[in-house]
Amino acid sequence: MDVTVLTIVIFLSMLIALATGLPVSFSLGGIAVIFSFFIWGGLSGVYSMACTAFGEMTSFIIVAVPCFILMGNILETSGLGDSLYEAVYRWMGSIKGGLAIGTVIICAIFAAMAGVSSVATVTMGLISLPAMLERNYSRDIVLGSISAGGSLGILIPPSVIMILYGVLTEESIGKLFAGGLIPGVMLAGMFCVYIYIRCLFQPQLGPSIGEKHTWREKIISLKSVILPALLILMVLGTIYTGMATPTEASALGAFGSLMIVVIQRKCTFTNMKRAFLRTAYLTSMLLLIMVGAIAFSHVIAVARVSDLITSIFLGLEINRWLILAGMQLVFFILGFFLDPVGIMMICTPIFIPIITNLGFDTVWFGVLFTVNMEMAYITPPFGFNLFIMKGIVPSNITMSHIYKSIIPFVIIEGFCIGLLMIFPQLVLWLPNKLLG
Repeated sequence: MDVTVLTIVIFLSMLIALATGLPVSFSLGGIAVIFSFFIWGGLSGVYSMACTAFGEMTSFIIVAVPCFILMGNILETSGLGDSLYEAVYRWMGSIKGGLAIGTVIICAIFAAMAGVSSVATVTMGLISLPAMLERNYSRDIVLGSISAGGSLGILIPPSVIMILYGVLTEESIGKLFAGGLIPGVMLAGMFCVYIYIRCLFQPQLGPSIGEKHTWREKIISLKSVILPALLILMVLGTIYTGMATPTEASALGAFGSLMIVVIQRKCTFTNMKRAFLRTAYLTSMLLLIMVGAIAFSHVIAVARVSDLITSIFLGLEINRWLILAGMQLVFFILGFFLDPVGIMMICTPIFIPIITNLGFDTVWFGVLFTVNMEMAYITPPFGFNLFIMKGIVPSNITMSHIYKSIIPFVIIEGFCIGLLMIFPQLVLWLPNKLLG
């Protein structure tokens, strides 16, 4: 069959499968099995595809995925959010919008500990949402700060999304983690600046709290930062100093989070059962998607579909930056309908050869992709964090209220992507400095 016709048939089949509601893993894996059988004329192609998928799934680095997910699920039960929020209340309550700013900061801290977005969203949704609403904070500021702050979990290292991207592209996980650090802190800072400026000009949106605390009370509250700081140092410090690989650091992080739960006296049978069951569920889902995606990538590579797409893009008489911008737009549009892992699994085998041939850095592109997926977490109609928020908020808050609240934060994230495209060193400086 002609490669052009084959390409059209494969991608049309994929779109039909996804449109029917079939999970991404079965859509990609099923298409891979069917086309490998017909392209190679028998079971030999299916066997070859299965061997490739099995070989990739036995990679040592993939062990980091369940470990970081376990770390996040254990931390969700630790009670750290309560003590961190008390510190924020004492230090920032008197600032206009201070509680919302503090919520974003705590979300960033949880992002540096957990590697997934749901932990911060759930934790701060349960703790800070009622506290801010009770103190007459604007509904939009409250919902937006929690939803957007929670999405930082996939950008600030450690990040499960970056691990999966690194496995698919054979890129250094350590470099991806280092590349996401400055953009993650920068984006959290942009959220905080937006909240402060808006509350400065519209004080009714985030009124300051009249209660005053002594310097002694404020300093005592800082003890809540000790355990998170130690865990972050244990995970990221060992990676950047070369003492441990990302996989080994993930195991240290899971152990460290368990010790925190023991210290916080939250290590109950119910909490541990919930953490391990959720870890098993999420890990199984992610790895099943990866199996389907790797099989799909093998088929389009051997059938030279990816070569055809790459040659078409490289043959276009347009600036390479326009092609890059077009890819970001594709990611953004897909974010309305698919989860970030599914988007990555579908687009990575197609886009990475193009990016490499255009001379762009794959670490930099990975961070751009991750920021774009942050937007996917908070853009309707299927933003993951938005559904988490709906499950937490009072019944009088509707999905339309949640959708409205995240609009300014989505704009800020889009602006951040633009800055990272214009100034690639915001991403690449730290990886080059630490890891060469």
